[in-house]
Amino acid sequence: MKFNTANLDQTVSDIVSKISSAVPEDLKTAKEGLERNARATVEGAFQRLDLVTREEFDVQVLLLSKSQQRVKELEQKIIELEKVFQNK
Repeated sequence: MKFNTANLDQTVSDIVSKISSAVPEDLKTAKEGLERNARATVEGAFQRLDLVTREEFDVQVLLLSKSQQRVKELEQKIIELEKVFQNK
């Protein structure tokens, strides 16, 4: 997974805390088990998402933009070369 682990740990902790706070205190044993299971479930879900950081996303967007520009340039060059070839 390509995600800032500090942010991920905090996010998982926040989600687990919210789930845990919904369980009454008199069910303390069940609450502790629920917290462990919830943490494992949430972490597993995040891992399956294959997340990337915003920085990695922005780099890929920039690379895609440059690639698209290069394709346009090459298409234009092909058109120009076809015109030269047709005129011979």
